[in-house]
Order: sequence, then structure tokens, then C-alpha cells
Amino acid sequence: MSDGTDTARQEAKMGNGNGPLSGAVIAVAGAGGPAGRATLERLADAGAVVVGSDNNPERLAEAVDAARYAHGGATVVGEKADLLDLQSVRDWAAHIERDFGRVDGLVHLVGGWRGGTAFTRTGIDDWDLLEKLLIRTVQHTSLAFFDALQRSDRGRYVLISAAGAAKPTAGNAAYAAAKAAAEAWTLAMADGFRKTAGEGGPTSAATILIVKALVHEAMRAERPNAKFAGFTDVRDLAEAIAGVWEKPAAEVNGNRLWLTERP
Repeated sequence: MSDGTDTARQEAKMGNGNGPLSGAVIAVAGAGGPAGRATLERLADAGAVVVGSDNNPERLAEAVDAARYAHGGATVVGEKADLLDLQSVRDWAAHIERDFGRVDGLVHLVGGWRGGTAFTRTGIDDWDLLEKLLIRTVQHTSLAFFDALQRSDRGRYVLISAAGAAKPTAGNAAYAAAKAAAEAWTLAMADGFRKTAGEGGPTSAATILIVKALVHEAMRAERPNAKFAGFTDVRDLAEAIAGVWEKPAAEVNGNRLWLTERP
């Protein structure tokens, strides 16, 4: 799916205004969910050209339309990319750089959760699913976008992870292990940016934002009496994502930025 046009692409090269991310081109994987929707809107508001992808075309189209409506004149494009196919992701990264002239970021918002009530009830099929959603997509996006991000003077790879990776519980073995593996892979990417940097240090960075869990308006409406203690609102997450570009690469590269209390 692609709801962009040649005219939109030409406008994209001009940027989305004079915000702090004006001129930046940022891809968002998993853009159709509540966190993706908030992130599209926040990055567009900051002036970035935003290219989103999601495995649900209808949900992605709604998120793209909402971001465009919220920020008239912003260039927000929805595109199809199979994140479980490395060549498909490489093609996506290559054409973004070709069409828009650069790639300054990849925000990884692909999620998924499976859990149980006890360790011995952990299903291996849970791992099979989470390995694809939480690890394989990170591997593919990081490998496909690394070179383009390295060419940027402000490249950022942003992974959203969970506090449970640092303190697994018996019922969350598969989920916590998958998140921990995704974090390790991202930190290896950060080391790659360090080792290939010039004398002035890295201008690109791979970083991890850690939440306990996410909450959004629909969840609050469904459970008006719930406190959601320690949860991060998707709008606050989007704000933190945009803030990664405001910090020097050396400050965020290879670091975990906690948005909730450490376990």
C-alpha cells in the first residue's frame, strides 16, 4: 500500500515547516497503532517528513490521515513494507532515501504480547510469534536502515522496549526474553555507529526507550476507574521519541532511556 503521490514526494523534499525536525525524514515501523498514531502526529508537528508502515493497511491509512489533518500541510505518507522480509525492508529504506533524499530516523513501534500465569505454562508457540514480532523486525529494520542512518548528520534508530526485559516474571518468560534480545541487537547497532564514526564521534545513534506499558485514551475510556500506575501515555512516548533528536548522538547512542521507574 502507498497513499503517497509524486506531488507529495516533491513537497516532502521541502520539509514540513520550521520545527526542530524540519528537513528530517523519519520512518515509523508499526505506525498504525495508538503509539504509532501519536508518533506520526508529534514528528509531523516538529517539522519532519514522516513515512509510516504497518501490517494493517486500513489502520495505517487512518493514522496517516489523522496526522495530516492535525497538521495541515505536513507530509505524512503510508507505505507497505513486509518487516519479516529483509529484502522488502531494504527496498523500503532504499526508496525512502532515493525519493526523499535522506533518512534521518527509524522508530520501531512493532509490538506484541503473549504471556501466561506460570512459568511451566509458557507456550513455545508464544516464543515463535514474539521472536518474529519483537526480534526479527528489529533485525531487519536495523540492518536495512543502518547505512542510510549513518550517512545522516542526525540519524537515529529508536527502539521501544519494556521494563520487564530487565526483570522477567515467571509468566512473561517469552515476552521478556524477546524484548531483551531486541535490546541487545539494538545496542550492537549502537556499537556499530561508534566504531564507524569519524574523529568527531558519531552523528548517528541507536537508543532504547523503556516503558512499563502504554496507555491511551481508548483504554482509559474502557476502564475509567483504572489507575494504570507506571504506564506511559502514548503522547508522552511520542514526545520522548521526538526528544531523541534534540540530544547529541553520543549522549543517546547505546543508552537505555527510562520513561518509567526502574525495576
